[in-house]
Amino acid sequence: MTAIKHALQRDIFTPNDERLLSIVNVCKAGKKKKNCFLCATVTTERPVQVKVVKVKKSDKGDFYKRQMAWELRDLTEVDAKDANKENPEFDLHFEKVYRWVASSTAEKNSFICCIWKLNQRYLRKKVEFVNVSAQLLEESVPSSENQSVAGGDEDALDDYQELNTREEQDIEGMMEVCEYAISNAEAFAEKLSKELQVLDGANIQSIMASEKQVNILMQLLDEALTEVDTIEGKLSSYEEMLQSVKDQMDQISQSNRLIQISNSNNDKLLDEIQFLVNHMDLSRGHIRALQEGDLSSPKGIEACINASEALLQCMSVALRPGHDKLAAVKQQQMLFCELRDAFARRLTNHLNNVFVHQGHDQSSTLSQHTADLTLPKHSPLHRDLLRYAKLMEWLKNTQREKYDGLSRTYVDYMSRLYEREIKDFFEGAKIKMAGTTKEPKGKFATLPRKENALKQETESLHGSSGKLTGSTSSLNKLAVQGSSSRRSQSSSLLDMGNMSASDLDVADRTKFDKIFEQVLSELEPLCLAEQDFIIKFFKLQQQVPLAQAEVDDTDGGTSSRPPANEHRHSISSERDMVRFMMNKIFQSIETELNSLIALGDKMDSFHSLYMLVKMSHHVWTAENVDPASYLSTTLGNVLVTVKRNFDKCIQGQIRAMEEVKISKKSKVGILAFVTSFEEFAELAETIFRNAERRGDLDKAYSKLIRAVFFNVEKVANESQKTPRDVVMMENFHHIFSTLSRLKISCLESERREAKHKYTEHLQAYVITSLGQPLEKLNHFFEGVEARVAQGVREEEVSYQLAFSKQELRKVIKEYPGKEVKKGLDNLYKKVDKHLCEEESLLQVVWHSMQDEFIRQYKHFEGLIGRCYPGSGITMDFTIQDMLEYFSSIAQSH
Repeated sequence: MTAIKHALQRDIFTPNDERLLSIVNVCKAGKKKKNCFLCATVTTERPVQVKVVKVKKSDKGDFYKRQMAWELRDLTEVDAKDANKENPEFDLHFEKVYRWVASSTAEKNSFICCIWKLNQRYLRKKVEFVNVSAQLLEESVPSSENQSVAGGDEDALDDYQELNTREEQDIEGMMEVCEYAISNAEAFAEKLSKELQVLDGANIQSIMASEKQVNILMQLLDEALTEVDTIEGKLSSYEEMLQSVKDQMDQISQSNRLIQISNSNNDKLLDEIQFLVNHMDLSRGHIRALQEGDLSSPKGIEACINASEALLQCMSVALRPGHDKLAAVKQQQMLFCELRDAFARRLTNHLNNVFVHQGHDQSSTLSQHTADLTLPKHSPLHRDLLRYAKLMEWLKNTQREKYDGLSRTYVDYMSRLYEREIKDFFEGAKIKMAGTTKEPKGKFATLPRKENALKQETESLHGSSGKLTGSTSSLNKLAVQGSSSRRSQSSSLLDMGNMSASDLDVADRTKFDKIFEQVLSELEPLCLAEQDFIIKFFKLQQQVPLAQAEVDDTDGGTSSRPPANEHRHSISSERDMVRFMMNKIFQSIETELNSLIALGDKMDSFHSLYMLVKMSHHVWTAENVDPASYLSTTLGNVLVTVKRNFDKCIQGQIRAMEEVKISKKSKVGILAFVTSFEEFAELAETIFRNAERRGDLDKAYSKLIRAVFFNVEKVANESQKTPRDVVMMENFHHIFSTLSRLKISCLESERREAKHKYTEHLQAYVITSLGQPLEKLNHFFEGVEARVAQGVREEEVSYQLAFSKQELRKVIKEYPGKEVKKGLDNLYKKVDKHLCEEESLLQVVWHSMQDEFIRQYKHFEGLIGRCYPGSGITMDFTIQDMLEYFSSIAQSH
């Protein structure tokens, strides 16, 4: 064990400046036996640190390695398990309990004794020892006789000192003198002992010889002690004198310190007074302006604005802690509150009077504006009131209740004023609008179809412009000019063809258009100007609102800028307030607009086209200015009504098509609703050119053209006088011509469909009407083709008895040129009776019949050439003869 102890000291603890005091070979209790060593160590440097180290032998060699270490101060209890019997088990209680089994009881007891000694010396009996024999602990207490034995390594630790460099040199010199110092250590030690005895004897003799000198030295020491007493007396007196000086200096220092504190306090007090004077002092001029300032003159208003801002700054100052307890501050705050309340009352009363007088002054000019169909301008009032905008902002920040009351008063007076103005304005518009409508001569009015009327409308369209926005939709102008007056919603496109263009007054439509445009152009700047004034005057929707200062009437207060979420909420609430005020002031606009639109729609259902385009343009313009404005919202709501009227108009036209009835005794010709669709499309294309609501027109086109197609076929199927193919051919040709001329992109597929239907029914009518002009000859060649189809060769057909050359000559002989021309002349008269004059398709049909007749002629000649070759048989007339027949018949009629 000693060898292991030296090895551990050398390899593990010496490099760490530690000394190994005790060691025990242990293994963990209850587990597979793996031996290790518990070592009690102390450091060689101060302060001393005591540790318990667990050392384990390496598996790969004969060296040891340090595995774990615990501070002895962390040890709370040592449990030896049994104090009466020998037991190698023991427990050490650190942060947790470690259970060990020693290789022998003696090693365990030795290790516990070492721990007990270290506890006594360094930890002042902190560790508790349980189940440890008292005799074992008593034996480990060191006595005076055997202290060197009982103290063990701890005393050696205190006495041990390393040799310094000089001592090492002296020992080396001594050993060099003595040759056997290394070979015979005992002889060397004996020699040193003898030399030490000789030196001790010499010292004793020297001391005895120097007794006289010692006596002299003692005498000198006595004298020195006397002198020391004398000096101590003087020092005592000096000390007393210095103590009094010290006390005086302490008093002076204390006085200086108090003076410095007083000066510092005076400076701070001066700063506080200057702060209060600079921030809470209101000049007499400002006080006089708040109490007596003239609110009707520009100079007085400017003085009141400056005074109110100064008052707000004084009331909004951030007081330092304790200021609010000063009587002067309280008094000044009370003065500010009184000034604020008094000026707020004075300002509120003055503005209320301004609102009331404005309402009375404006009412006197209403009749003149009504006659001119214009709305009174409120810009002078706005200009006068905007001088008070900063005062309104001050009132908003200081007296919110009075600010809200003033805004309600403004809304109340202005809503009544605007209600009268708007009502009279719309009454005048309705009177002028009603004056544009004249009683038509027939049951229904019709759209103008003359070119000069359309030209007039187009010129009016491109020459008009808006009053406010700078550009008014030209479509709106033409819409009204091209619209005909109707007595009721029941008039339809179907009825338009029954009246002549002379029955319409284009000027009436132009006048209606100007009236409707003027109404919108007057309302638009009025609403925008009022909203702009409300925002500026009442300080709403500001990007960076001023910090509101809420000052208590008695204690005062501080101002603070609201957080971001409160800032956003404030902006939203102010926008809501603007919207609320505008709705209250102009609450009659939407109702009056709807009433005016209803009147226009009642006068003429096609007014909805013009109003849709015009209203859409104004909504688009308002949304570009401010999408959330009152004007944009209101016009958007009215636009919904106009769109409904437009949809009703389209549905009315479709319903009129479905209810159409035709005469059983006269030919059909071009249907009235087909002509009406043409006129509608011409007018609509002019109105909606470059319009924002083009999509609505395209949808209406789709509905109308489908209804036209359906009802044309329906009428064609019901027609008794005119053949179905003629009705389909003429009407679809008219539709195709209309769509080709107008080039409506959304109806391109319908244009192609109309062309297809026209071509299809033209061919069907030609075949049906032409029939078999050479009937017997046709039956003869049908039999020839049947034989060929049965397998008979073409050149052998003439050998068939029924289809011999003689039979063919007989059939051909029955159709001389004169008879053919007579039959064609009768056919021309029949076609002329079927076709109408408006569409001018007679020559087209006649030419198609000519082509079909020539095709049949060539077919017959081909069969004769193939089936009767070399027979010399030919028709009694040639192709040139047929062309002359057709030409002469067409010219004769």
